[in-house]
Amino acid sequence: MILLRRLLGDVLRRQRQRQGRTLREVSSSARVSLGYLSEVERGQKEASSELLSAICDALDVRMSELMREVSDELALAELAQSAAATPSGPVPTPVRPMLGSVSVTGVPPERVTIKAPAEAVDVVAA
Repeated sequence: MILLRRLLGDVLRRQRQRQGRTLREVSSSARVSLGYLSEVERGQKEASSELLSAICDALDVRMSELMREVSDELALAELAQSAAATPSGPVPTPVRPMLGSVSVTGVPPERVTIKAPAEAVDVVAA
């Protein structure tokens, strides 16, 4: 069984380690106890959206970037799981265009079109 909290914790830990920061530094900045942050990183505790927001702010990472990385990890885990369950051969890897960071300036906020390699996505301001 794939546990989302474990994947989320792995991604949070990698983000923190990429920055060369300690649990203590991030927990202090996010105003979360060191022990609780450690449990979240190890996938032992479910993080609320408020807690995730505080951790993302402390890591200076957008929550959407974090969730995209978690989503990619989940897709890989699901593929591995279905490949292990299906002895008939390899499971084809889905193709998903990856969007890099997008910066939009000088565009009316009502409608923005983002062109991905294989498709266009309309973003409508709320």
